[in-house]
Amino acid sequence: MMMKRVVSLIVVVLLAGCSSPDDGPVQKAQKSKVSPERSLNMEQLCKDQAAHRYNTGTQKIDVTGFEQFQGSYELRGYTARKESFVCSFDPEGQFLHLSMR
Repeated sequence: MMMKRVVSLIVVVLLAGCSSPDDGPVQKAQKSKVSPERSLNMEQLCKDQAAHRYNTGTQKIDVTGFEQFQGSYELRGYTARKESFVCSFDPEGQFLHLSMR
């Protein structure tokens, strides 16, 4: 009988702990909008970098995806020869690097 009470008390304490609010800091994803002008500038810079890396013209580079993360942006694309790449940018839209995939 005493064991049931101890187990019941432990369960109550655990459930109370699960339902109490966390007093720690809450992290939230950054939700900033990219202006059309800024995204077009990023796309052109990405095309220029990829054209230079793959030794081709910018008209033969297609940017197919734009993703925003908490602290950066990525533009995905490919060349006319179907070579994939990813351009990375910082939160301000400054070019970081080009990765070949």
